[in-house]
Amino acid sequence: MSRIGKHPVSIPDGVDVQIAAQMLTAKGKLGELNLTLNENVDVTIEDKEIVVRPVDDSKRARQMWGTMRSLVDSVVIGVSEGFTVNLEIVGVGYRAAVDGRMLTLQLGFSQDVQYPIPDGITIACERPTVIAVSGADKQRVGQVAAEIRSYRKPEPYKGKGIRYANEYILRKEGKKK
Repeated sequence: MSRIGKHPVSIPDGVDVQIAAQMLTAKGKLGELNLTLNENVDVTIEDKEIVVRPVDDSKRARQMWGTMRSLVDSVVIGVSEGFTVNLEIVGVGYRAAVDGRMLTLQLGFSQDVQYPIPDGITIACERPTVIAVSGADKQRVGQVAAEIRSYRKPEPYKGKGIRYANEYILRKEGKKK
């Protein structure tokens, strides 16, 4: 029995949600997102709430119940509030800058790393060592943040590299005399 699936998803003011032919469409101030619904769950709108129920008692329907509820919740939150992932850059001479639709990273390589910012994603650098990736689609925001982090992952000895703001780096002891 899904504990997450039991809770309905509330629809905030300013968000329009429509369900048609296994497709959920949500429109809000941050744009429009579509979600293909699984055939093992039944999704209905009941007085400003989206209710997700399994079609039958099969194992697959029970598995998809909580998953679909979480995906629907992410779509509704995305079009109303959006998602943000913060990255920190640690290292002497390491910095980032945004110019137009291009993120320029100086990470100790011989050339600067140029990362084109995809559509639907905004990247802000309030300081040269802090990057904020934001957008309506939770999956795309996380994917872009992971791609930026992959250019220079934090290393375990000095902690230099690009890390998530809430990430803890397990440090190793250096070589001894």
